[in-house]
Amino acid sequence: MTEKNVLVLVGSLRSGSTNRQLAEAAAELAPEGLALSLYGGHSELPLYNEDVDVEGALPESVVAYRQAISDADAVLVVTPEHNGTLPANLKNAIDWSSRPFGSSSISAKPVAVIGTSFAQFGGIWAQDEARKAYGIAGANVIESTTVAVPNSMVRFAETHPKEDAEIREQLSAFLAEFAEALDGIDAEQQAA
Repeated sequence: MTEKNVLVLVGSLRSGSTNRQLAEAAAELAPEGLALSLYGGHSELPLYNEDVDVEGALPESVVAYRQAISDADAVLVVTPEHNGTLPANLKNAIDWSSRPFGSSSISAKPVAVIGTSFAQFGGIWAQDEARKAYGIAGANVIESTTVAVPNSMVRFAETHPKEDAEIREQLSAFLAEFAEALDGIDAEQQAA
């Protein structure tokens, strides 16, 4: 199996966020063949504006972000839930990655979404919204596997997710299924 480079976008910009911790745990638990790299540059993106999205005059943060997605074999999104939906910075990042539509950096790129939330359902509404937006943007959304951890502020108040045996097990299972899905996508592409 060829190593897959996975770009990890964390929807929470807070340095101590439980979603950042979940992303760190996933990177630590990545099986052989998956290399997860957390990307923080999406926090520097300006709000999407088609007047600014001009080839040759793009902000440096947009060029770097689109290149990071292009260079990745897949994207893993780790998101909290803000007011029942995905964080504004993540939606903005999806918008920037979706252009130009049909030939963007996210077109046909495998994307999976996981996360944790203070809410009782673990942020599944935000995860569903992220999957929907990425799908409309043209990504190859992997819906067969996910992780949604509820009550994050309490559960991880004194314990990092990487030290929680149940979370480690969930993440390991997710990462194995994610790697399998990526291999399946590769096989389909080679057969086409």
